[in-house]
Amino acid sequence: MKGEPDFLQNVRDEVSDARQWLDRAIIIAYAVLAGLAVVVFTLLADAAFGAYQSMRGALWWWPLVWTPAVTALVVWLVRRWAPGAAGSGVPQVLTALAPETPLDMRGRFVSLKLSLAKILAVSGGLLAGLSIGRQGPSVQVAAGIMLHARRWLSPRSGITDRELLVAGGAAGIAAAFNTPLGGIVFAIEELSRRLMERSSALMLVAIVVAGLVAVSAFGNLSYFGRVRTDGVSWWALLGPGMVVAIGCGLLGGLLSRLMLASFTGLPDRFCAYRRKRPVAFAAACGFAVAVIAIVSDGAAVGVGHQHTHQLLEQAATAPQAHTPFLFTGLKFIASWLSAWTGMPGGIFGPSLSLGAGLGADIAWLLDSPHGMALIALGMCGFLAAVTQTPITAMIIVMEMTDGHGMVLSLMACALVASGVSRMISRPLYSTMSVLILRTVRPEAGTAQDPTPSGPGPAAAADKDSAAR
Repeated sequence: MKGEPDFLQNVRDEVSDARQWLDRAIIIAYAVLAGLAVVVFTLLADAAFGAYQSMRGALWWWPLVWTPAVTALVVWLVRRWAPGAAGSGVPQVLTALAPETPLDMRGRFVSLKLSLAKILAVSGGLLAGLSIGRQGPSVQVAAGIMLHARRWLSPRSGITDRELLVAGGAAGIAAAFNTPLGGIVFAIEELSRRLMERSSALMLVAIVVAGLVAVSAFGNLSYFGRVRTDGVSWWALLGPGMVVAIGCGLLGGLLSRLMLASFTGLPDRFCAYRRKRPVAFAAACGFAVAVIAIVSDGAAVGVGHQHTHQLLEQAATAPQAHTPFLFTGLKFIASWLSAWTGMPGGIFGPSLSLGAGLGADIAWLLDSPHGMALIALGMCGFLAAVTQTPITAMIIVMEMTDGHGMVLSLMACALVASGVSRMISRPLYSTMSVLILRTVRPEAGTAQDPTPSGPGPAAAADKDSAAR
């Protein structure tokens, strides 16, 4: 049994070890860079979609030309120059974390170059007017920046690539949503599933520093304001809340299954054409999304946060003015088609928007006076259903809506929605990571044996583009 800590000796060791302090300074510096990258990403993505909205407002028919053309261009550029930047980014980080991934292949999925490519490509997708998000891609962006710190750290630091990737991914979520607790829970529930004491400390440093950078840029405010639930009892929400949870589980599970089926490929003419002519297929999907943008007056494309704000305001002032099921249906189709293009982009933002729409639909259908609360439950339930990470979904929505008074309701909704989704679809991110790993194993064998075997670079690019 070890003796009691020697305080004075420990202080002398800490002060005298200059290299240890340099390593700590490097980690903090890269955490600042990760936070800045997410801030720049957010500003660029918002500016890109704002430019699209301006063009759409000037000429109503312009998306029919613009969206297919820009979608095809970005998909071609990504496939040609940065196939590892395709998809949402979370499966790529999971693949880089997998023990089966050779160390020399991690750069194919997470790197400084891919972080830059991801920022530009997702912004290009929003400039095209697709229904994609930026929060999932922020995980890959921040993880790539944190992993780059490896080249400057001393061997004595004891910090592994895995710890840097987990810390970066958690910092990316925390900065993108302004939800520090959400970043911690996401790292435990989705990325790591186990944390050692040193990993926890590194992750907390990255989250705090990156979060402070984001707060300095955007302010320390709840993303969707405060959901007013004063006077709303558990029993008043039980029936409508259960309907929202089951509805989110069914619809979110269906979206997850459709996305998996689209990317894994089915024996149908659409998937066959996508495999043969992926860029032309992306343009065709872009045209369909452009039609949806015209029908919905732009509400069903983009990340969807602006429309979610409008739904919350409408629920508080004029709930009966809501048009039920139109936005939810169009947003669902637009999100699926946008993912099917192979365009880099996330599903976090669209899932929150879809859940808000479904919550508003059910509040209108049941004539419930608690529309804001049902919208918050819908956001939580749909995110939990698509990602199948109920704790992360509950924490993120609670922090984004300042909904601490609804914590039990949010938790119950997330658990029910996630459970229903599991009956319909496999977990989205981990399944996509497994698909990427199938391309890594044969190529790892090829690197050791010059005899050709397994899929070539084109096939690997196709699988990489499936990682959403």
